[in-house]
Amino acid sequence: MRREIFTSEHDEFRELARTFIAKEIEPNHARWEDNGIVDREAWLAAGRIGLLGMAVPEEHGGGGALDYRFNTVLAEELVRAGASGLALPLHNDIILPYLLNLATEEQKRRWLPGFCSGELISAIAMTEPGTGSDLQGIATTAVRDGDDYVLNGQKTFISNGILADLVIVAAKTDPAAGAHGVSLLVVERGMTGFSRGRNLDKIGQKAQDTAELFFDEVRVPAANLLGEEGKGFFYLMQNLPQERLSIAVAAVAGAERVLELTKQYCKDREAFGRPIGKFQHNRFLLAEMATEITIARVFVDRCISEHNNGALAIDEAAMAKWWTTELQTKVADRCLQLHGGYGYMTEYPVAKAFLDGRVQTIYGGTTEIMKEIIGRSMGF
Repeated sequence: MRREIFTSEHDEFRELARTFIAKEIEPNHARWEDNGIVDREAWLAAGRIGLLGMAVPEEHGGGGALDYRFNTVLAEELVRAGASGLALPLHNDIILPYLLNLATEEQKRRWLPGFCSGELISAIAMTEPGTGSDLQGIATTAVRDGDDYVLNGQKTFISNGILADLVIVAAKTDPAAGAHGVSLLVVERGMTGFSRGRNLDKIGQKAQDTAELFFDEVRVPAANLLGEEGKGFFYLMQNLPQERLSIAVAAVAGAERVLELTKQYCKDREAFGRPIGKFQHNRFLLAEMATEITIARVFVDRCISEHNNGALAIDEAAMAKWWTTELQTKVADRCLQLHGGYGYMTEYPVAKAFLDGRVQTIYGGTTEIMKEIIGRSMGF
């Protein structure tokens, strides 16, 4: 089905992204997976050609394009290349809105040029060992002491945790105030008391560094407070719809990619004297997946348009996130089965897609949390 949300500018940007991926990512990705981390040079290369901070005003080094469709194009091309290591969507889609919408002019001057050049890699630290989706229950604290906040606590499952130079940390500045006591602080590489634990060993997305972070009496200047004190929970809720849409974009692209791989395999692989795609059961499976993916694509494209117009509702983003990620995992599982024993071999892209995509139903809010959000929006 023809997509109608893009213009010629987006098509040109897609070609730029594809060229970058072919030159800078594909030759290196296997090595990054072995090392558990990407080269910083890849971030600098992305910055040089304008793949970072597309929405940042030009005076701060960005592209000046407040158009989420560029983010969509980049995310889709990374997924279609199986390039799960270089977390550009995390940087552009999830972190940047906090800096654009909450940072003071002084903070923007300090951080945004490096953000756009790739010299400052970013992360956001919400999840804690004892707190996942329940952000009101975080235990990390930040106590005001003169011109500083004294930060104490621990975060886990932090994407870009090893490489990050700027980390937006959710902390309780007023532990007695519940959701109204959460604030956002930007912790910078090299601050005394800020340390990183191990690079966590995941079942998928091996090239993407994911780490534990520790804060032991870290003195964070009050000048690094993002937005107003006590409004951090509100800011998180405000920005989560774009994060969830970004995950949905990747989920549909991932499902499309693994189906294309499997269609070709079913044409090439023969059993009992004919291609396995000729067997009715397999043909029906492929038809079902193609139909469901097309439906998901149409819905997500509509969500992208709504979001670009500032009209995407929280429950709609939750619908997109849970439906597409569950579909992605189902499609990957069925496609792996169609590959038979070869699907279980890690050198086959379907195995990597199966492993890399499994986390999609978990981060950004689990499927169960998405359904809770939708149910509450219905008045229940």
